[in-house]
Amino acid sequence: MNVVSDDMPFIALIDDDGHSAHLLTRMLVAHGAPQVRHVGSAEAGETFLIECLSDVDREWPGLVIVDLKAHSGANLEFVTRHQALLRQKGIPLAVMMQTTDRVGRQALQEAGAAAVFFRQAELEAYRREAAAIVSFWARNQRLDAVGM
Repeated sequence: MNVVSDDMPFIALIDDDGHSAHLLTRMLVAHGAPQVRHVGSAEAGETFLIECLSDVDREWPGLVIVDLKAHSGANLEFVTRHQALLRQKGIPLAVMMQTTDRVGRQALQEAGAAAVFFRQAELEAYRREAAAIVSFWARNQRLDAVGM
């Protein structure tokens, strides 16, 4: 029996492209990720994080992945605004982005992203990137989440 509740570990995916979010969710789950909760915009993601993280009795995400495509600086803006809250709560923030030069990746990391992953057009490369995300999530689990 598989019961989904607010007490189960999960990954929060903030992605403003429903098709992209669906594909990434399927790939993450296929590689052993826990439940993935999709939030469809930066604004909804902000609301979700504030509500979720203000409730100490609620399960918090083990990882927040941001993949915003509204404009070229959307991911960086989100990371800049929310990394302090997530870091304070011990939740890593990862960003999905187009393959870019080192400067773009460093800007996200300097703004507070714990990891940067790249969108891949080729299926096998996409699978490897999804597996790397799940591995990153597993390595960053909170000890108090074990046995829940």
